[in-house]
Amino acid sequence: MRRPVNRQPALKPQDLYLLLALLARGDEPVTYPELAAFAGVSISEVHGALRRAELARLLSFVDGKPGLIKPAFREFLFHGARYAFPAARGGMVGGVPTAYAAAPLDALIAPSSDPPPVWPHAEGKARGLALVPLYPSAPAAALRNPALYENLALFDALRMGSARERSLAEELFGQRF
Repeated sequence: MRRPVNRQPALKPQDLYLLLALLARGDEPVTYPELAAFAGVSISEVHGALRRAELARLLSFVDGKPGLIKPAFREFLFHGARYAFPAARGGMVGGVPTAYAAAPLDALIAPSSDPPPVWPHAEGKARGLALVPLYPSAPAAALRNPALYENLALFDALRMGSARERSLAEELFGQRF
């Protein structure tokens, strides 16, 4: 007997990652190859991710260029994304600081004696508790682009931070919309 095929579309981590990359680029129009190079993913991954984001009504195309539907994306980011993409933590590693240990939150939150959250990465200069990045190429892309780094760190604060950290992250994200 043939198994039924599930045709229900679902967002993947790379979809949110690319939406955060679009937010980091601002309102400037971007092509698939430019977004792929910016985020460090293949063009086919960009195509699939943006197609799924369009189905989820988080993105629309104007003259063939992707653009965020900011009210919908903001609502999903603040109220649903941390449940859809929960934080996966690990042990002590070297890596790139994230969440409250990275800009812009590191200027607003005093460091504690606990090890900071870090994305495991060979080029990282911090030692802390591993937090699996939203997408494998995220740490390398974040090191190349400060705006993307901040967006990814703020999302990590939303998905794993305390109530104060989440509130500050929402406020700072709100300024980006």
